Amino acid sequence: MAGVEKRDFESPDESRTPTKTRSDIVHLGGTTAARLTLEPGWRWSECVKPVAGTDTCQHKHVGVVQSGRMRVTHEDGTVVEISAGEVYVIEPGHDAEILGEEPFVGYEFAPKAAEEYARR
Repeated sequence: MAGVEKRDFESPDESRTPTKTRSDIVHLGGTTAARLTLEPGWRWSECVKPVAGTDTCQHKHVGVVQSGRMRVTHEDGTVVEISAGEVYVIEPGHDAEILGEEPFVGYEFAPKAAEEYARR
């Protein structure tokens, strides 16, 4: 393995496109990262739940927001809004929705979530 490696999300290893969702996945350095692009009106329970087959999202997400705003509602009652420039950790057991008319773009670095999110 090289001491330095780079990849471009414009040429991902895989892309997944459930309703109002695009997840571009790249593999590098023995790990996986993803770029999530979620359209206005996106809500996990409407757009990804049919693919995931669970009542809430069961992935742990670790990432950073490039643009847009998202409201995350956790089953423990916590509600948090995340927006451009913020980093986040979202534990399993949540729903989420995009706020406003700007697409949400976030980069995910938890390998399991990046690898499995929105996979049919």
